[in-house]
Amino acid sequence: MASRLGVRVVPSSSRGTRRFFFIFTLSLSFTYLCYSLIFCGDSIMQKPLSFPEERACYLLQAGAAKRLLQRSQYCANAEPRAARHGGDAKREQVQDKLPQGASSERRPINRTVTPRAPAPLPQERQRNSNATSRVGSKRLPLALIVGVKKGGTRAVLEFIRVHPDVRALGTEPHFFDRHYEKGLQWYRNLMPKTLDGQITMEKTPSYFVTREAPKRIFTMAKDTKLIVVVRNPVTRAISDYTQTLSKKPEIPTFEVLAFKNRTLGLIDASWSAIRIGIYALHLENWLQFFPLSQIHFVSGERLIIDPAGEMGKVQDFLGLKRIVTDKHFYFNKTKGFPCLKKPESSSTPRCLGKSKGRTHVQIDSEVIEQLKEFYRPYNIKFYQMVGHDFRWD
Repeated sequence: MASRLGVRVVPSSSRGTRRFFFIFTLSLSFTYLCYSLIFCGDSIMQKPLSFPEERACYLLQAGAAKRLLQRSQYCANAEPRAARHGGDAKREQVQDKLPQGASSERRPINRTVTPRAPAPLPQERQRNSNATSRVGSKRLPLALIVGVKKGGTRAVLEFIRVHPDVRALGTEPHFFDRHYEKGLQWYRNLMPKTLDGQITMEKTPSYFVTREAPKRIFTMAKDTKLIVVVRNPVTRAISDYTQTLSKKPEIPTFEVLAFKNRTLGLIDASWSAIRIGIYALHLENWLQFFPLSQIHFVSGERLIIDPAGEMGKVQDFLGLKRIVTDKHFYFNKTKGFPCLKKPESSSTPRCLGKSKGRTHVQIDSEVIEQLKEFYRPYNIKFYQMVGHDFRWD
């Protein structure tokens, strides 16, 4: 029937022979191509390899066979074997393109590969780092003694400096009331160097009565701890006047400055010596930015009677171990307040300066009673605000 349709029938044995020769020829071509790549492929490789199996792995890992080669014993060991024969896994050679007519000799260019793990610090840098950690660095204060003037702030500062975990600036920087425009970097540079775990402190009593100070301190660090040393406002006002009188003997008497009208008993609350003692008024400004939990009030009267007890509370507030204790104090009968037995960096007893503990000027008892009446409502409000009765009335 096939002959009738004019179709030539090819024997099945002839078709099979032709298929065999086609597959055989294709296999030879593929084998030739593979051997050509293996033995003549150094010019396209980034570095010469010593072993044929390494060359095969290098070529095939760039292709689809990478997953299969990961299971191969040769491919798994290719990098260590190359390393044993002088190979360097962290550097690679790149062949330059030669200009026409130039030598055919390859000129390798070394290119460093960025290591996965960070390199260790050089020995010199490590020594410098250790030296810096021992010396410390300048930091912004974590705690401030913000007031009040003539309340006992210098005593608190000197007493707390005995603690090994506290470093405090000795002078009053007045940054947040007078020098704020100079910036925090200027402020930081004033501070003593501290080690990790130590607290940097400073004291400027005028901060408490400076309206801008709370916001400025909050802007620096909202978790700053604040210490306020308060004292009977009448006694504080007289002490304030006594200090001013020692510097300016020509000023009017206390009575003249304290009253708008002595006959009517009108107190002049604009006079700074009087105004500072209205603690409730100033505290309202601070509570707009800081909670009471971040403000600790030290009793100026208790600081004289029981300095170790008051300083124990200060250390608790700052999160410090109670190291400043009774053994650090003795009472100086001449000055009328406690002195340090072992101040910072000294083994000899030391009291505060000559300006501390000076005898107050004598004030008429009637004036004192009028001042007590003036301060009484402010004191009661202050007791309510802080939750403690200082018993000034």
